[in-house]
Amino acid sequence: MKKYIYIVTTLIFILSFTACSWTSPENIKNDGVFKIAMAPDVGGINDQSFNQSAWEGLKKFSKESGANISYVESRQASDFTQNLDKLSDGDYDLIFAVGFSMADALLDTATLNLDKNYAMVDFSYGKDTPNNVTCIMFKAEEAGFLVGYIAGRFSKTKHVGFVGGMHGYIIDQFEYGFKAGVLFAAKEKKQDVIVDVQYAQSFTDAAKGKAIATKMYNDGCDIIFHASGGVAYGIVEVAKEKGKYVIGVDRDQSYLAPDNFLTSALKNVGTAVEITSRKIMNGEKLGGTTQVYGVKNGCLGIPERAHFLDKKIYDDTLDLLSHIEDGKLHIGNVTLTIPDSVQTYEKFATDLKQNF
Repeated sequence: MKKYIYIVTTLIFILSFTACSWTSPENIKNDGVFKIAMAPDVGGINDQSFNQSAWEGLKKFSKESGANISYVESRQASDFTQNLDKLSDGDYDLIFAVGFSMADALLDTATLNLDKNYAMVDFSYGKDTPNNVTCIMFKAEEAGFLVGYIAGRFSKTKHVGFVGGMHGYIIDQFEYGFKAGVLFAAKEKKQDVIVDVQYAQSFTDAAKGKAIATKMYNDGCDIIFHASGGVAYGIVEVAKEKGKYVIGVDRDQSYLAPDNFLTSALKNVGTAVEITSRKIMNGEKLGGTTQVYGVKNGCLGIPERAHFLDKKIYDDTLDLLSHIEDGKLHIGNVTLTIPDSVQTYEKFATDLKQNF
């Protein structure tokens, strides 16, 4: 961990002297080849999470389609508009902005460049979406529900935790989906499972993550699900020290601590980026719409079973996954809406109690 912190500190020091970092697209030519650019949020394309998944999806699409690709990274939020403007001045057929924190900057840029096509990942402008912008959203509560079910079944202390980065609809989806999954598992087990929730008010403060995790584990949690970006590095450090468990987010994060990651809530942003890029490259007019992806699109799910996770729990979770579609869980004649907010969670809890 000390080595990792040293590397991260060095990178931050280097980046402090530049507003952004570009990759030069390989073999870019003005020859009619489809060109795509990506602007991730401040996490960058090597964040081991959301942005990296998006970039890897674009690389995969490029390899399959022959499209030329490039990216620009921002050191801070104030760089977003400048970088999007630079991309808009380039010869790109499609420009991705990744992360809801870029929504305002993309809207401003797209409004001033109506001849360009954009895609906004993880945010929707709803009925106000410009005709040159395609919004990409996810039913993240579906993945949250699956890992919540695993946590509720696996926990030995009947006490689990959720750590969010900052409040917002995207993180709410994970939180309330997770809580619903835990509740569903507790109903099956006929016992209560406590869920502690805390937000770090940051997506980068690993020290805050360490402090939160220390308290949660000391209070009796044996599993923490995080949707907190770089805050998770502090959580993982404590989990390793105390022999506790973590649930990752966006990607299979088990490589960070193979003996401590119970599972991960996969949000395959890269798959959605591939699908959207292919549609637009093939001439589909998606501007002004919101494309919503979930379990059935292969964009949400769980990774392969951890070596210490009971096979029965894993198989039961996969069975639940097969009954999820469009944010709903279909069990026999009963349909439960997987919650993405406090209001829908309360309804889920009521419906669960009445039907099971």
